[in-house]
Amino acid sequence: MSLDLSTYADLMRALSPESALTVGTLLVLMLVAWRHRTLTDLRLAGWATLVSLGVTAALVWWLWWNRTSVEGIAQMIAVDDFRFVTDWIFLGAAALTVLFSFRYLEREQLLAPEYYPLLLFAVLGMMFMGGGEDLMVIFLGLELMSISVYVLAGFNRKSPRAAEAALKYFLLGAFASAFLLYGIALMYGATGTTNLSFIGVQVQSLGLGHMPLFLIGVGLLLVGFGFKVAAVPFHMWAPDVYDGAPTPVTGFMATGVKAAAFAALFRVVIESLGGAGGWPVIIAGLAVATMVGGNLIALAQRSVKRMLAYSSVAHAGYLLVAVVSGGPGSAAFIFYLVAYGITTIAAFALLAAKGKGGESDVRIDDLSGLSTSRPWLAFALTVSMLSLLGFPGTAGFMGKWYILIGAVATGHTTLAIILVLTSVASAGYYLPVVMAMYMKPATHAEAHAGMVFDRIGRVTLAVAVAAMLWFGVAPGRLFELSRTSGASLRAAPAMADEPTPASTTETTSAR
Repeated sequence: MSLDLSTYADLMRALSPESALTVGTLLVLMLVAWRHRTLTDLRLAGWATLVSLGVTAALVWWLWWNRTSVEGIAQMIAVDDFRFVTDWIFLGAAALTVLFSFRYLEREQLLAPEYYPLLLFAVLGMMFMGGGEDLMVIFLGLELMSISVYVLAGFNRKSPRAAEAALKYFLLGAFASAFLLYGIALMYGATGTTNLSFIGVQVQSLGLGHMPLFLIGVGLLLVGFGFKVAAVPFHMWAPDVYDGAPTPVTGFMATGVKAAAFAALFRVVIESLGGAGGWPVIIAGLAVATMVGGNLIALAQRSVKRMLAYSSVAHAGYLLVAVVSGGPGSAAFIFYLVAYGITTIAAFALLAAKGKGGESDVRIDDLSGLSTSRPWLAFALTVSMLSLLGFPGTAGFMGKWYILIGAVATGHTTLAIILVLTSVASAGYYLPVVMAMYMKPATHAEAHAGMVFDRIGRVTLAVAVAAMLWFGVAPGRLFELSRTSGASLRAAPAMADEPTPASTTETTSAR
């Protein structure tokens, strides 16, 4: 199905998922304003949120199934498989967060159903980031997502740690947004447009790749995105914010928020920059610093939540390697987003079940003897840790393998070697969790008595663990989908004085 976005009807078809999610969010907001006093009201808002996410996912599927594309160059919103698949990632991360939040909100007495509309507003911003074909659309999506997540980070108003996390995230996020917006302004000044495809054409035709105004704009743009993906040295906010926020929100931030920022970054560099502006060298440097810094600092952590926070920083480095690989790394990029998202949300959900009052005080030794009293939960956490480590037979291993293939294929062998070495080093903080659960006795008989899931949580956790194992042994279908969606991006023309990368083989449809 080909759409002409200059007509109102086709534009509405292209924006039907975002429109449906907007309507659903407003309906949930009205429901919350009407019923907001009891646990039943809280659950009702959660189920209404899942319905909104489901309807939106169905509309995204309808556009994808009909092979929807756009005639000519999209002006504001992309209509391609990359947008549709990343939308599913955002919606899936939000749905998992909602399912794991039911019992957590009730246990922590966070009886404020506004949690769910904020989550929906954040997802709406993510969808505009992943599908934005214009820098201004990406920026507006970023702000909508960020403002919602600022509030979610400090949602537990009884916790001073949560208030500190929200304030720190807000202040540093405002600086990062200013860098990003200033970079957009400079790129507009250099190229005369904010459309991604037109920027690529202008850079190539006018030879702007070495223009100071353009280079400064690219640098500021990368600073803004570097903050949102928590790349070293722009990661200083992540450990404290992840530690202070409610644990389901932390999982959502580490997956959905990060995936949205990476999706926008990937689309910008592929469609606009090509090889101009020296961005591959800059991002390669960020990738090395992030992989090394995230893993080394994580080794020193004894708090499980802070360890997972620094682990998230390290995984941002692995994803940056896929970004550096460009088009050939697009399939690995999307595959890794899926694998990492499922694994991280499951890990944080298990942590949320173990702790209470923010889970910041849960240490690795507190998991001792979990395999004896809660064998299935210990198994789920073991699979999560091994997947984050990249152990063979898990989705995390296949994700890292595909990233390595893309890096080597594009000549970034050094990055591939550093990725392998830092992954080996990460065993120093993932395996102690497994050892504590299986090789150490519990501190007392009732040490894990409160670590339970409700029925919804148990089913969701079982599905997540099954997905980690399934994609570890049968990744073909997901990889094919990732490959076709990555190939749908329109790469910027290569600069006349720069080598053109070898064309990749044509991919077949994953449908």
